[in-house]
Amino acid sequence: MKIKQLSFRIRIFLAMILLILMASVLIATITIYQYKEQTDEYNRGRLERKEESVNAAINYWLNSGNTFPLETKNLPFIFRDKIYEIANIEKSEINIYDLEGRLVKSSHSGFVKSDAPVILSDTILQGISDNANHIFVNIKTINDKSYQSSYSYITDNKFKPFGILNLRYVQDNEEQDKDLKEFLYRLGIVYVFMFVLAISLAYFLSSYITRSLKAITEKISQTRLSKRNEKIILKNASSEIGTLVNAYNEMVDELEESAIKLAKGEREQAWREMAKQVAHEIKNPLTPMRLTVQSFQRKFDPSDPNIEVKINEFSKMLIQQIDTLSTIASAFSNFANMPAQNREEIDVVEVVKQALDIFTEDYISFFPKQKSIIAKLDKTQVIRIVTNLVKNSTQSLEDVEHKNLEVTVSEDDKNVCIIIADNGKGISDEDGEHVFEPKFTTKTSGMGLGLAMVKNIIEAYNGSITFTSQLNTGTVFKVKLPKN
Repeated sequence: MKIKQLSFRIRIFLAMILLILMASVLIATITIYQYKEQTDEYNRGRLERKEESVNAAINYWLNSGNTFPLETKNLPFIFRDKIYEIANIEKSEINIYDLEGRLVKSSHSGFVKSDAPVILSDTILQGISDNANHIFVNIKTINDKSYQSSYSYITDNKFKPFGILNLRYVQDNEEQDKDLKEFLYRLGIVYVFMFVLAISLAYFLSSYITRSLKAITEKISQTRLSKRNEKIILKNASSEIGTLVNAYNEMVDELEESAIKLAKGEREQAWREMAKQVAHEIKNPLTPMRLTVQSFQRKFDPSDPNIEVKINEFSKMLIQQIDTLSTIASAFSNFANMPAQNREEIDVVEVVKQALDIFTEDYISFFPKQKSIIAKLDKTQVIRIVTNLVKNSTQSLEDVEHKNLEVTVSEDDKNVCIIIADNGKGISDEDGEHVFEPKFTTKTSGMGLGLAMVKNIIEAYNGSITFTSQLNTGTVFKVKLPKN
């Protein structure tokens, strides 16, 4: 998951933990570096003091006890026995080199061969000369022991060098390392405690900081135009959060006013449209009724021998138009007041077959995928769904030469599926957007309430109705209804 996708609270929490970890690592690194630097300075100071002590002992020997001339060739004789005495006192290995860097005398003794260089490198010789007759060499680890060496000239009474003194000091950092480990152990315990405390504190602070934002987010996510929205009330909110809350509360007031105006406008518009539709549908049968009555009034003759036949035709005409008016009233009543669902276990295959029996068209085919499909549905409403959809399909086939209409029924684990497919004139993309809207129709007759009513019935079951269509090719309606 990307960092940008994390919540604000988690990002604050992670940032605080990361900051504490970085600070802990930085402090530990600086501590270790400082400790080692102090240890190196301490060892170097000890080596310098030991070198001063060795030089003092050598100078004292050269000026008081030595009987050989202070020349390079006499170095093995001058320090023949004295080098062991000084090395034993100072507890360090001492090597004597001539001015050309060749080893002439060493205090090392024993079966193990000394690892001191037999010939000094040009770098060391040049270093002694360039650093005022004195040079330190970096620490080396030999046989698991750390050594630090110093090189300096051995001079005569006139400060003329005639040899090179090499003092090798074995560093014993065991105590320092032990102290460092103990210090780091204690520091680690403190860091673990601080880290646990920091996690708790970071979690609390991140939750506290984002608590107000979470409350605002929940309120905003629940905001709807179609319901009454509650305002946000936060105590002790920061100025930034307070500004956001005030802006939201003002928006809620404006939204409520807009919702009231919109609902009022929609109701008024719906009533106006419905009134226009009802008036239009009622006028259709009233016009022929009026013309029939006027014609009968003009031509009425009590002495006419065919008066009884004419009265019967007149009455039949009026009854037909009255039935039309009754049908219109029933259609609007059914759409406005959907009947309650009477759920019962029905065989959907059998019910669909019954719905198709009222149609006499020979091009209608029925293809059930199973012999029997049991579901808890309202039988009357299922019949209304099928008859309305099949009726629409038959009307779209009026101008088609080779008519074909297929009804298929199937089921899956949770749903019953009814498919009505025809090869009619199809539905354009523009009309397809309004197919399920009340009063929409592409026919010269009809009120455009059939598909709207079907959609209302299906949605009352939490089902779905979809369609695919292609002009001059056909249309397929697919209905899904839950079995329970």
